[in-house]
Amino acid sequence: MSEKPLAALKNQNVAEITFADHTRLALQVFSDTIIRVCPIDALANPSYAVVAKPQPTHFTVQVEAGVAAISTAALHVKVYPDHHMDVYDQNDRPLIMDYRGQRQPLNRDLAADETSLLEEEGHAGHEAVNAAAALTLIKQLDPDEVFYGLGDKTGFMNKRGYEYENWNTDDPAPQMENFTRLYKSIPVLYGLRQGRPYGLFFDNPYRSHVDLGKESPDYYAYSVVHGPLNYYIIGGHRLADVVANYAHLTGTVPLPQRWTLGYQHSRYGYQDAPEINQIADDFRQHDLPCDALYFDIDYMHGYRVFTWDSARYPDPEMLITQLHKKGFKAVTIIDPGVKREPGYPIYDDGKKHQVFVKTPAGKDYVNRVWPGHTVYPDFGSTKTRQWWGQCHTALTQIGVDGIWNDMNEPAAFDGPIPDDTVFSDNDKKSTHAKMHNLYGHNMSHATYAALKEQTGRRPFVITRAAYAGTQRYATVWTGDNHSLWAHLQMMIPQLCNLSMSGFSFAGTDLGGFGSDTTPELLTRWIEAGLFSPLFRNHSALGTRRQEPWLFGESTLAIYRKYLRLRYRFIPYLYDLFALAQSTGRPVMRPLVYGFDQDRQVYDIDDEYLIGDALLAAPVVTKGKTSRLVYLPAGQWIDFWTGAVIAGGQEIQTAAPLDTLPLYGQAGTMIPWGPAHDFITDEPDRAMSFKVFGDAASYDHYQDNGYDFAYQKGEFNQYHITFAQGKAAVTLTKAGYPAGLYSRITVTAGDQSFALQLENGKYQRIDKN
Repeated sequence: MSEKPLAALKNQNVAEITFADHTRLALQVFSDTIIRVCPIDALANPSYAVVAKPQPTHFTVQVEAGVAAISTAALHVKVYPDHHMDVYDQNDRPLIMDYRGQRQPLNRDLAADETSLLEEEGHAGHEAVNAAAALTLIKQLDPDEVFYGLGDKTGFMNKRGYEYENWNTDDPAPQMENFTRLYKSIPVLYGLRQGRPYGLFFDNPYRSHVDLGKESPDYYAYSVVHGPLNYYIIGGHRLADVVANYAHLTGTVPLPQRWTLGYQHSRYGYQDAPEINQIADDFRQHDLPCDALYFDIDYMHGYRVFTWDSARYPDPEMLITQLHKKGFKAVTIIDPGVKREPGYPIYDDGKKHQVFVKTPAGKDYVNRVWPGHTVYPDFGSTKTRQWWGQCHTALTQIGVDGIWNDMNEPAAFDGPIPDDTVFSDNDKKSTHAKMHNLYGHNMSHATYAALKEQTGRRPFVITRAAYAGTQRYATVWTGDNHSLWAHLQMMIPQLCNLSMSGFSFAGTDLGGFGSDTTPELLTRWIEAGLFSPLFRNHSALGTRRQEPWLFGESTLAIYRKYLRLRYRFIPYLYDLFALAQSTGRPVMRPLVYGFDQDRQVYDIDDEYLIGDALLAAPVVTKGKTSRLVYLPAGQWIDFWTGAVIAGGQEIQTAAPLDTLPLYGQAGTMIPWGPAHDFITDEPDRAMSFKVFGDAASYDHYQDNGYDFAYQKGEFNQYHITFAQGKAAVTLTKAGYPAGLYSRITVTAGDQSFALQLENGKYQRIDKN
């Protein structure tokens, strides 16, 4: 250790560290469990991701033997004169320790001429993504350490042994575990070191790289091409606490409209208004619940945003009115690229208001996307976001219910956008290098604000590209997957890691977007995705169509079974979203989230939890009609048979093609909603609750499901208990009297208890 002196002092919520070389480091204490690390002169830098403010927190700063020690009730940080830093938990057990050895780059045995030969043959060489790094952190890697998070990076649940890049990228090739980057950059990493959880959030939108033990089993590393080094240490007693602390830091998912939890159907390739109407009729005629139909890019006139192809959609307002009458919402795609075409009103108005990104020479930057040569709105500018928002009146005024933001990495067909292209950063001039990963985030912000103002309803915005914090404005999907079993298998790790990365409202294209699905694959996908928060089937032009009635009666019957089952679970999902908004707890969860002390779950990729009550173990392998299921400690109830199964073991269970293995955790309860073909604004008049085991209690939330009245207290809360063969319901808040259930039924095994609302209280009326 260096003997050079080190100085440390406490300045309000900041521990200021001054090194002998006169560099100064800030450790900003946000709470007992969150500490920001950055240069002192970067403290005032704004963040697009972080919304939390430092809270009054007791902490100490001391210097002993040349080492600065900063301690809160949950985290102990030591800073050394040689700039190294170690983090411990409240019991001084290691969490995040600096690596003090030399890096060991992988030996790829490639000379320059051999690399070119490989590329000529069509083999992509390895890209040295960290070669341009300006700043690097290297941390010790414990032999048993495991990693989660990073959004929807491809591959497995546990990210140890892989490397990833944060650079939003549109790559439609079949994405597998060797993809280092995808559409989103969510640089939050969760670790378990000897069972002790921690989080690291690297809040820098520039291109960055994470190596999680691929280069060496001795360390993991984060590097970024441009400073400052700005990151957050996140602690917590359990992994769930760390995840909640990150959600507090970057913002929770707002409560969605209730209909958005229903089934949604889309295809790139629907031809015209009559076909859309026919698809809607077919859903109803085949007794398939569905709440939304999507309009992909071909609804526009020559792919010009905020237009309709008048030959194919002569009266879009009438079409949307027709869909509404049939119980369908309409969601339209919008890309950021604006066709460079004088006379096109959106382009002319954008030119007038100077809202497009510029070249260094001050001209509008032009690339090519779907409509041809396009310019790009500069969403980092407040003026541009307001202008873009106003453009949506062309859609909201005719009844469009949701906006689907696509191609907003931003994608470009004629090569990458140069790093020095001029973008705005909170109305200051910046570059594409900094704002690239924020482009989809700012576009979503603009869209969310517009829909909230124009409709008065909770905005439904879906985006492909995102950064940390985008969950405050949009739901996401994992992008252009394929109808491959490998992509069905990857769905669970992607959605669970997204959930822990702040994005509780996420989904994947059920059935696969590219390639051709099969009846078996489509069936297993609708089963596996039953609790996917965003529940949307989407397929690409030129692929096999994925309307379920096209696959024969057997496939249709199973599809119908699981769509109808989904709607019974919507009240439970809605409760979980209310919980996610208030606490940051995700809806869809990996097993490690709920059982982080059970090492058997660290690498489980094909099971997941839905809240605390349910465990799904779908079949994700072709031809399988049974599977092994690991049930964590406790007792579990087979959802279909009611059989009680001891946890802490692996069981073999039958899973014929029409069966999703599903288990309820003993001691829990869930709401069981009425059957619906689609969700309306009308409240349910009755609700049932299913009990798993002999005793349980549950808190149920209810509001009108569509606007912001709940923020003014217009919601109901119910406390339901079942114990010793008796059921009781207590109305703990009645702020939404128009929605109060007149009847509540509690079912436990073969017992059923009905309670009627009388004079503000629920009275038992019968027992079966």
